[in-house]
Amino acid sequence: MKRRTLEWVEKAEGDWAAGQRELAVPQAVCHVVCFLAQQCAELYLKAFLEEHQIPFEKTHRLADLLDLTGGAFPELIPLRSDMAHLGAFGTAVRYPGPVADLKAAEDAMAIAHDVRAAVRKKLGLPDSTEQGVTA
Repeated sequence: MKRRTLEWVEKAEGDWAAGQRELAVPQAVCHVVCFLAQQCAELYLKAFLEEHQIPFEKTHRLADLLDLTGGAFPELIPLRSDMAHLGAFGTAVRYPGPVADLKAAEDAMAIAHDVRAAVRKKLGLPDSTEQGVTA
């Protein structure tokens, strides 16, 4: 695996671990969990694109990144609209206005989980639900 791909994976795993930890506390900051879930999914998709030398622009739009994979993730196609919604958490919840509750945070982490698992499998990384596992 390319060094740059591993860097994307390590960043994604950091967001995954931080999101899991925050979600586990009694008074989770839900907009932060949503942001971290979005970042995890985004960075994993970018890791896949990097590994396969598929160029991509700077974007938070998960559905656009999924489209660039050329159909490599049929298991994620049913989640495309959820991924598009999750993509909004890359920016919208960082500013006043939209808020996220516990259900939104849990849903966001569930989507990130599915993207994470699918990309890890395609990259030949261990199938793990543990926090912070990169190899």
